[in-house]
Order: sequence, then C-alpha cells, then structure tokens
Amino acid sequence: MSDLDIRPAAHADIPAIVAMLADDPLGAQRESPDDLTPYTAAFERLTGDPHQHLVVAVRGERVVGTLQLTIIPGLSRRGASRSIIEAVRIHTDERGGGLGTQLIEWAISESRRRGCQLVQLTSDATRTDAHRFYKRLGFEASHVGFKMTL
Repeated sequence: MSDLDIRPAAHADIPAIVAMLADDPLGAQRESPDDLTPYTAAFERLTGDPHQHLVVAVRGERVVGTLQLTIIPGLSRRGASRSIIEAVRIHTDERGGGLGTQLIEWAISESRRRGCQLVQLTSDATRTDAHRFYKRLGFEASHVGFKMTL
C-alpha cells in the first residue's frame, strides 16, 4: 500500500507548489516564491475552470509533487479531446523514487477517464533528463515547439 495521495491542490498548497516550481535552474529565473499574490490569482482562475486540474502528490502531510492537467476539446482527429500535462515538479528529496512515474500515470489515467484520445506535454529543450524520463514512459518526441513571450 502506498502512503502517497494524489488530490486536487488546495489554496494552502500554493507555497509548497511555488517552492517546487522555483527549485531548479529554469524556475529560479522565472518564479518568485516571496510574493504569492500572482500565484493566488492564478490558482483562483484554475479552480474556476473545469478543464484545468492542478493536483498535488502528498506523502503524510507534506506536498511532494505537483502537475497541471488541461483537457482541450477539439475538432481535429475527428473531434477528439486531448490533454496537456504541464508544470510537473517533484520535491528534491523525492526525486528518483518513482513519484514522477506515479504522477504521470495518474495524468494518463485521468485523461483516459475524461475521454481524451491523446495526451501530450512539452519539456524545455535543456531538460535532457526529463526527456529520457518521458520517453521511458512511452512518450514520443513528435513535434517541434515554438513560444513567444508577451
């Protein structure tokens, strides 16, 4: 039996989630754990949208992982819905123990349960360890992504 619970994120989880987002070289450049105001506003938008699912992995009373799952209805692929996995983070102390696999497997299962025919994710080009991880779980590097900062 696992002592891990994957559940919807609560308002009280925001500091732990933001700390995990900031705890890597990329996140350290773009996150601001000292001011939770924008994260609180974003959390309210997320919880108000039925297509957004921000979850946390909790061991005991401690938040040890998080991800966001977005369900997107579409016309392509014969009207298929797809899901996007975003912002996957595992607490430093928990890395390498299978928690990331459990979170991704949860997201895939939840995507199926919600009728999605495709699950996709993006990963920064510099995150080569993450790329190996996603490939090991059955994801294929099938597209080239583009972004524009506004």
